[in-house]
Amino acid sequence: MDLGIKGKRALVLASSRGLGHGIAVALAREGADVLMCGRNGEKLAANCDAINKEGKGRAEWVWGDLGDADFVEAMVTAVDQKLGGIDILVNNTGGPTPGTTEDMTVDKLDTYFQSMVLRVITLTNAFLPAMKEQGWGRILTVASSGVIEPIPNLALSNTLRPALAGWSKTLATEVARFGITSNMLLPGSILTDRLEQLDSAAAKRTGKPIEEIRVQSEKAIPVGRYGRVEEFAATAAFLCSQPASYVTGSMIRCDGGAARSL
Repeated sequence: MDLGIKGKRALVLASSRGLGHGIAVALAREGADVLMCGRNGEKLAANCDAINKEGKGRAEWVWGDLGDADFVEAMVTAVDQKLGGIDILVNNTGGPTPGTTEDMTVDKLDTYFQSMVLRVITLTNAFLPAMKEQGWGRILTVASSGVIEPIPNLALSNTLRPALAGWSKTLATEVARFGITSNMLLPGSILTDRLEQLDSAAAKRTGKPIEEIRVQSEKAIPVGRYGRVEEFAATAAFLCSQPASYVTGSMIRCDGGAARSL
């Protein structure tokens, strides 16, 4: 299938590794020009080199920390200078530390709200006027399956990410007439460093070997295994595509059937 995004300009947040990196690669392989951002310049540079050697889409990078107060301004400037505009925005953020509701201090709530919710909303708002003017845009927000089924010991994530679900759905209704879609993509257990962190935390909390934690986790997934980044990224690329122009206001799961809710 031709996704119809050759030459489209995409900003992918938190793309030095993991899901963000996978999405950037998938978009570039469809011919998009991708601006990657994150806090590890060495990894970002290597990622861009690899994409550019493939010769399908162009990739550049910019250093950026979602926790910084000037993050939005820096991204807007970088997009203007390196891409000359934007067609696709992939809102991807790191996850907060594991813990219970009692671990949710005021400082933690404020810190992660700023980086996981506030920056996402204000950055999207900064790019909306240009998308409206050109009559085309794709806004994809990567969250967590905890939005529809809270995950044990991830109280901060379970609390903050649903705020983005309400925002994304509302936004979709407001911008649909401009040819802009707004969707959320919810990963389940995808093989990334983040999953390694969560499995390690579970092993420490329960006193079980990490191998046993993984076996138990995979048994609970109908597909019977953890997902691959490439599988998740392919789903993201479709949601950013021209053929997906009638898909908006949706939350798409990529979790191997793990979520038990309807």
